[in-house]
Amino acid sequence: MQLKIGMKITGVVTGVQPYGVFVDIGDKKQGLIHISECKAGYVDNINRLFKVGQMVEALVIDIDEYSGKVSLSTRSQNARLDVLQRPSLNRPQHIHYWTNYRLQFGFSSIARLRDQWLSEANELFK
Repeated sequence: MQLKIGMKITGVVTGVQPYGVFVDIGDKKQGLIHISECKAGYVDNINRLFKVGQMVEALVIDIDEYSGKVSLSTRSQNARLDVLQRPSLNRPQHIHYWTNYRLQFGFSSIARLRDQWLSEANELFK
């Protein structure tokens, strides 16, 4: 099965550690539910929430592209994922530019100060 962020999966708890819960998600893969992702609020004893062999439903919240490690969450499984999608508008989106694209000065504003910056840098490193 190809995992994707946002997928809801079912797995079996294979280990409980003070920092989180390891879950077998099939295909010889294991995911980790970090203690901060177990439930909303403070978790004083993770062993009260999970037992080895317990079936859990979790949400895939991250997949490390280099190591392939899968981060899971039972806290976020009730989250509304539809709010993450942008609404489609029937009008073009306004794009805010932090500069005025009508002005054509480009590099010239930096070029004016370049000699001053170089002389200041040379004074610092003498």
